[in-house]
Order: sequence, then C-alpha cells, then structure tokens
Amino acid sequence: MRFAALETSTEWCSVALSIGGEIAGVERRAGHRHSELALPMLEELFKKTNTKPGMLDAVAFGAGPGSFTGLRIACGLAQGLALARGLPVIGIPTLEVLAEECGSERVVACLDARMREVYYAAFERQGDGWRAAVPAQCVAPDRAPPPAGDGWVGCGSGFAAYPGAFSKLLQNRLTSVKPEIHPTAVAVARLAAPRLAAGEGLDAADAAPLYIRDKVALTAQELAAR
Repeated sequence: MRFAALETSTEWCSVALSIGGEIAGVERRAGHRHSELALPMLEELFKKTNTKPGMLDAVAFGAGPGSFTGLRIACGLAQGLALARGLPVIGIPTLEVLAEECGSERVVACLDARMREVYYAAFERQGDGWRAAVPAQCVAPDRAPPPAGDGWVGCGSGFAAYPGAFSKLLQNRLTSVKPEIHPTAVAVARLAAPRLAAGEGLDAADAAPLYIRDKVALTAQELAAR
C-alpha cells in the first residue's frame, strides 16, 4: 500500500509517504506557514521516492485536537489529494499521534491549547496502537485527571507551558517529561497503516477535524474572571 500522511496541528508542519511499509518523512517548524509549505514538502518526498500522486492508495492526516487553522489545512489537503482520485481518507487523533511519537509504553500526551487550557489524554500501548487510559479532553492543567498507577512518560508542549501544575498534579506517576516531543506525519503514517489495511478509511467528503473545543478566544468577561 502507498499512502501520504500530513500533520499540521502544531507549529510544526510535517508530511510523510508510506510505501510498502517503509515510511519517509520531512518536517519543518512552520509558524503560520503550513498551507504554504505542506504541498511543496510533499512534492519533495514524491521526487525522492520516485512516487507520483496517482500512485497513492489513501491519504492520512492528523485530525486533532490542535490549532484550528492547522487542522483545517491538513484535512483540506487530504481531501484535495483524495477526492480527485477517489481515495479513502483516515484521520488519526493528534494526542494518539503524540503518544506514538513518544514511543514509551505508558504516555501522558498534552498539548498547549492556549486560553489556560491543555489538550490532554493518557495512553497505554496495545498491539499496533494505543488504548486510552484517560480519554482526550480540553481541560485546565490543574484539573487534568491523572492516570492510574506509575511509570508514565509525559510529552508535549503542555508540559512546557504549565510545568508547575503538572508536577504537582501527577506527583510521582511520571518517570520523565519530554515537552519537546510533537506530533509528526511519520507517526500518523505508522498508526494509519494497520487501520487502512483493515478498511477503516472514509470517503474523502466525510473527513473532518477533531476539534474537542469549539472556542478560539476568551471573552473579555472570561479574561477578567481568571
């Protein structure tokens, strides 16, 4: 199977190609330039791997949560690549992608959601994927529900944004914290491969971001109350 993967949910822009189980990827710190960079980066990968868009069997993307604009870009590009060719599309939850990129067996995945909140979940390795020990949610960092047990590794930008809140909340449950870990298209591709092989892809028109939160800013009253 050959498929493309895109991940633009954070300040990083990354793309990947999975060809017969081998994955090639490239990423750049994009700021707000994801829409400008993603397709040229993918074209670069096509050239390096002697692959053409017409050879693809599917498209995968990081579905969210994350930057609202970034999620729409990844979903829109995936739909654009897939619609003209009648390809299935699959969205992979971003926090699960973050756990996959971290690679530990028990992962607390946390991204800064701005507005003094985080996107938060905890996962345990299960076969080729992950089982949610704490479901994905948008929550104030000092109210995030801790997972049961110990031996967890924390990863993602939420730990850099709110280190004090999490050190107190999770206490001795974390063996290490890796705030520099971020979602990548390579991790999207690793998670998408078995799901696409099992026929989980959707019609491109049905693909949609997973926002979790539907607000992009606080009101003046909300700001004053904090």
